[in-house]
Amino acid sequence: MADGVQELELQPGGTNGVINGVPTQKFKHYRWWFRVAVYIIFLISGQATATLLGRLYYDKGGNSKWISTFVQSAGFPILIPLLLFFQPTTTSSAASPPPTTTTLLLLYLFFGLILTGDNLMYSYGLQYLPVSTYSLLCATQLGFNAVFSFLFNSQKFTSLIINSLFLLTISATLLAVHSDSDNPSKISKAKYIIGFLCTLGASATYSLYLSFLQLSFQKVIKSENFRVVLELQIYPSFIATCGCVVGLFASGEWDTLKKEGRDYEKGSVSYIMTLTWIAIAWQICSIGILGLIFEVSSLFSNVISTLGLPVVPVLAVVFFGDKMDGVKAISLILAIWGSGSYVYQHYLDDLKLKNDMKTRILVSANEASHNV
Repeated sequence: MADGVQELELQPGGTNGVINGVPTQKFKHYRWWFRVAVYIIFLISGQATATLLGRLYYDKGGNSKWISTFVQSAGFPILIPLLLFFQPTTTSSAASPPPTTTTLLLLYLFFGLILTGDNLMYSYGLQYLPVSTYSLLCATQLGFNAVFSFLFNSQKFTSLIINSLFLLTISATLLAVHSDSDNPSKISKAKYIIGFLCTLGASATYSLYLSFLQLSFQKVIKSENFRVVLELQIYPSFIATCGCVVGLFASGEWDTLKKEGRDYEKGSVSYIMTLTWIAIAWQICSIGILGLIFEVSSLFSNVISTLGLPVVPVLAVVFFGDKMDGVKAISLILAIWGSGSYVYQHYLDDLKLKNDMKTRILVSANEASHNV
């Protein structure tokens, strides 16, 4: 999520790796770093795998945008065992009662519908753009994140965030004006523009989704535990999956799936396995996202997700033969630079927060000693 100052931190019992000055916490601190490293690997590997397999699906004969949208959320059942493992906690007080069932259902429905539209736009982008261009455009997510956090989460614009916005905007603009040489010959100019706009729209929508998610944690749910995070992944994913099923039937694509699988370049078994592994890869990515939200913060999770995007263009050059010419290389460098600027601002905010906490602890200790 995108709040560099008032970020939402979900802490597992107070041992989320923040050093509190007690030597006995050192071993727990190392364990925390190990868990964070594992979640980062899950996020980056799942995201890269799902994106590349999604492009493979289209390259080898797949053409259904709704089935591509469907697999982005349909793998949620593999998270249900985790939901059963983490039991509900009752941390709400009389001053902040838990939300009603109706409120939660409306919240899940709202987020599920947002995910449906967002995933559909991503599917259009992945179909009509080279995978390297698609991934670089997704890096604009951080820029949109900063804007929506300013509007909804009280984030302040600093020189580093403004620098990040500027660099990410220039990166996307370079790709836009470079469309003629980047456009695959089999994709028309109109479809390329649709893919470009849909990817930008999906990045903006996902950033808006994260800002609304943070508002929900702070204003509605008012609970910070891993089960709540899981519920906000599983139930909206269920709604999004149902929305995709409706879209499959309403668009008539359901009737073409059998022929599409039969005509798939690598065979029907490969067709099924490609879609299955896309669904699994997205859920592996989701586990990484949820773990980082729980162990560190939602902002950190989103930053790592964006920093992992440059991995995909490099792999796309290797596996899909995408061109990495000078303009796209410059765009990649600007995207990394802009993301790094955003990350450094987050580091400075976190450092300031820790120093303020240490100062308050020292002041409290001094006052206690004087009282004695």
